[in-house]
Amino acid sequence: MTTHPSIEQHPDLAEMRTRFERVTTTPRAQAVEALALITGLYLAASPWIAGFSGLTPLAINNLIAGLAFCLCMSGLGSAYERTHAMAWTAVALGAWTIIAPWAIAGEMDTTRTVVSNVIAGGVALCLGLAMAGMASRDRGSRA
Repeated sequence: MTTHPSIEQHPDLAEMRTRFERVTTTPRAQAVEALALITGLYLAASPWIAGFSGLTPLAINNLIAGLAFCLCMSGLGSAYERTHAMAWTAVALGAWTIIAPWAIAGEMDTTRTVVSNVIAGGVALCLGLAMAGMASRDRGSRA
């Protein structure tokens, strides 16, 4: 009977963890995470900040999407090796935020709802893409 070492001791896994730790300790990654948390909090509070809380479905959507964006991006700094795929969920939330005024509010949308959601969604989308690309950027810089 042969015993196999634990997957935790596999050299590729140790190298991957080291690479992901190196990615999340850079000032760029920390700045992206901080900006993402601010963006998510703004998105959650945007119905009351921009003054369109009367559009109840869109206000609820922004509250949920903002909190979900914060949750997706907040785990990346502390456990990037286990949560880096969630950055793609953040990208999807950013894209959804851009189209939400038309998809949810329909004809009730106003200029401030559209501007608020398009800017917050665009920033969220870019920050999600930046975080999703962090690991591949580090991999290319080692070669």
